Amino acid sequence: MVDRYLTETLIPPDPIFEETLRCNAAAGLSPHDVAPNQGKLLYLLARIRGARRILEIGTLGGYSTLWMARALPADGILITLEVDPRHAVVAAANITRSGLGSVIDVRVGPALESLARLSAEGAAFDLIFLDADKANNPSYLEWALRLSRAGTILIADNVVRGGDVVREDSPDPAVQGMRRFFEMLATEPRLEATALQTVGSKGHDGFVLALVTR
Repeated sequence: MVDRYLTETLIPPDPIFEETLRCNAAAGLSPHDVAPNQGKLLYLLARIRGARRILEIGTLGGYSTLWMARALPADGILITLEVDPRHAVVAAANITRSGLGSVIDVRVGPALESLARLSAEGAAFDLIFLDADKANNPSYLEWALRLSRAGTILIADNVVRGGDVVREDSPDPAVQGMRRFFEMLATEPRLEATALQTVGSKGHDGFVLALVTR
């Protein structure tokens, strides 16, 4: 498999990441973590941006969280939002074992409520990763813009939905959420965005990369 070749060639084995995936599986979490090469992409984008403050919407077991947190300086912070308390417990254990607990803050509860609280706190982020329920992506984008500044990078995962994103009549709320999300990206004057399809260990999917310009 191509993904396996790319990962084995470019990403050295790492016991922290391997144990995180093992613990996620043992806890019965859905296998929706990003692939290792996608995790490395998140890490590199955070490094390129020089991110000091990262927001993740959708923690699951913390695999992508750890990739991005590794890009932070010692005084950086990554806030990750997770609606499911069981997922958050698994993620917290993974984070503790990684030694990155000092730069990661897991907040449990509905993301829209957590985002409203962050906005009220006056929070702003250098990089925001959207990887939660896709039906709510339009609302997550609205909040992400409020929590951004010029130069913030926005990344969204699972945006192609196996190709179903082109189906106007799809009854799937996730597909309709993504279609509305794309419409917002196309008409939002503060954003420059692109999307790429991916085919690999996670099937046929894709991601959005956007830059907040003002």
